[in-house]
Amino acid sequence: MRDLTITSVTDAVIEQMGNTADPRLKQVMESLVRHMHAFARDVNLTPEEWLKAIGFLTNVGQTCTPVRQEFILLSDVLGFSALVNLLHDKTAVELGTESSLLGPFYQQNAPLLSLGDTIAAHSTGPEVVLYGQVTDKAGVPLPNALIQVWQTDSEGAYDVQKFDGAQMDMRGNFNADAEGRFHFRTLKPLGYSIPLDGPVGNLIRAQGRHGCRPAHIHFLISAPGYRELVTALYLGDDQYIDSDTVFGVSTPLVTLARADDPAAPIQGIPAIRYDFRLGIAGSGETGRVGADPAQILANVA
Repeated sequence: MRDLTITSVTDAVIEQMGNTADPRLKQVMESLVRHMHAFARDVNLTPEEWLKAIGFLTNVGQTCTPVRQEFILLSDVLGFSALVNLLHDKTAVELGTESSLLGPFYQQNAPLLSLGDTIAAHSTGPEVVLYGQVTDKAGVPLPNALIQVWQTDSEGAYDVQKFDGAQMDMRGNFNADAEGRFHFRTLKPLGYSIPLDGPVGNLIRAQGRHGCRPAHIHFLISAPGYRELVTALYLGDDQYIDSDTVFGVSTPLVTLARADDPAAPIQGIPAIRYDFRLGIAGSGETGRVGADPAQILANVA
């Protein structure tokens, strides 16, 4: 038996975990304990503050549902999702188009649509057409690449917010043609506030942050033998383009709709052209950092 001090308690915990069989679990948990203990010492954490933090995290967990992932939202607003994404990209065999965040609103069972269809099943508003080509890094077309798309409607709301998972809107899956080309119609997305009706929203308000994201359209693009591309296109005329509350924007992903694009496959509405490039994949490699909220709960169960 030994008496513990504010420094020796860290070594005592790590020593007790020393028989962890999984070497990666051992490495991660030892580092986590060291950093958590160092954090508590650094800020001189009080019991009241720690209990308040436990209550906050409990509330975050209780807010999660099959269509709402409050922990992903928390990770996003703390920049942790962006950091994990950047770290993950560093491990890639090859990178193509710059990645962005999957976010908390992805759903893996969106309807398969035909090229040229609209993803607006229940919403109305100003239309745009998105078109381009999916290729490898050298520009060689990737036939039949799967393109998953989701976004807010023209009022800044996702379908899971409007319909609580009862029906899908503003999302769809497409297969590129034999030349890797794609085009579809959608509504011009609107920048929006992240959900502020839960514990993460309370944190954002306490920090004096605006809690808003610039208008964007999410993409998850895949082809056999290539690394999944999780990315998004951001509209450069949005007021929050330089202060995204989840740190997802990067310069190569900022674009604008053109009202007079003669090459657009659908005329009469503004168009956005963007060509996506996929990097080759290593064994078992994926570019996806995140998941469908329902999938996360299923894996826990």
